[in-house]
Amino acid sequence: MISKQNKLIKQDLIKIGKGAAIAGTGALCTYVLQNIGNINFGEFTPIVVGIISILVNAILKFVNKTKY
Repeated sequence: MISKQNKLIKQDLIKIGKGAAIAGTGALCTYVLQNIGNINFGEFTPIVVGIISILVNAILKFVNKTKY
């Protein structure tokens, strides 16, 4: 199914939701690392969140069957 320009279909919303969940998981992992491990990333926190989000996405791709 193809979504038309300026319209979102159910599949688009699902992809957006999955991306948000991956980013949120990265942010949550960073929060847990800072508070449980007493690690302060300081000004590098946004970079750490991005890296952890990429790692979460890579792990999901690794454990799930992907069809292209």
